[in-house]
Amino acid sequence: MIELKKFWWMIKKDILVLFRHKARLISMIVFPILMIALCGYGMGGDLTNSQIVIVKQTDGQLTDQTIAAIKADDTYKVDTVITDPKEAKDKVDNGEEKAAIILPADYEDKNSSKNVLLYIDSSDQTATSSIVPKTEALFAKLSSELETQMATPQNPIAQTTNSIKLQVDKIYGDIDYIDFLLPGVLAMSMFMSSMFSMGNSIAGERERGELARLFMTPTSIATVIGGKIVSHLSIEFVRSIILIISAIALFGVVLNGSVVLLLLLLILATLCFVGFGTMFSATAKSQEDYTQMIMPFTMPMMFISGVFFPIETMPWILQKLAYVVPLTYANDALRAVMLQGAGIGDIAIDILVLLGFTVLFFAIAVKRFNRDI
Repeated sequence: MIELKKFWWMIKKDILVLFRHKARLISMIVFPILMIALCGYGMGGDLTNSQIVIVKQTDGQLTDQTIAAIKADDTYKVDTVITDPKEAKDKVDNGEEKAAIILPADYEDKNSSKNVLLYIDSSDQTATSSIVPKTEALFAKLSSELETQMATPQNPIAQTTNSIKLQVDKIYGDIDYIDFLLPGVLAMSMFMSSMFSMGNSIAGERERGELARLFMTPTSIATVIGGKIVSHLSIEFVRSIILIISAIALFGVVLNGSVVLLLLLLILATLCFVGFGTMFSATAKSQEDYTQMIMPFTMPMMFISGVFFPIETMPWILQKLAYVVPLTYANDALRAVMLQGAGIGDIAIDILVLLGFTVLFFAIAVKRFNRDI
């Protein structure tokens, strides 16, 4: 039998407790709105402003018309127009551009068909799946317009000899979606697992009183934190290896880069994520507090880091935020190594940023931990 008066007092008590935890209350209200906004922008946006370079090897009306049509399409962001095909390909190979549209030297020849080359970085499957069909449609339209202009009753064969044909050269071949997805899933898996395991390891032990009993023994803070870091680093490293082996065995995923570099990158990324979790768990009084503290950071980071949705489709403010979170750099480095066969020099910026985040997170964690103890 429910005692109605006490029943309502219990409801009132829980509501008052909630309102006293301002951070938790704000998180409960803001977090769902933020998730809806991120999903809407990420899933609903079209890929626009993909950086490309155009190569023109001749001058003329058709060349100018083509370049104008490309620049007018918001799919592309034309950084520069150059004359050297090799230079353009190098820009794509080095990651400076998503693609190169190379107009041939005979592009203004009215007596032959024209073979345009789209040289594209296929390791970014999202960009490839957008740029290729839109470029094909653009040149199909240009070809149709050209054929109509050139064909006359006296010379109907000109309609076929003046067509524009697009050839697509994917520098990493046709990449399956699972190949593209694996590095992102790997980064996200390490991130989420590291974050939630650190909550149980430190915040949970503090709540249960285990941490206090541990510090009653002659054990230094450095020993405790160091032991927890290495244990979680080992666990997440093994989990990542299992995930990679499973993807290779089940889906035939191919690793194009150095296995040693990949393993070192996994260690660095995991260390960074463990540091991020340690920074929050150092002061969280309970596991529930820890969860409420990290949720406004962890879930949005998954959506703005390029794991699932291309950063280019998001509003400019989210694009800027994407480059101040460690998951973006881990995802970028893993994709570069696993899909493009990148070396350590190619991902040097990603490595340096992850190292910087790692040092920062652990420095804050140690300071907070010392103050809390």
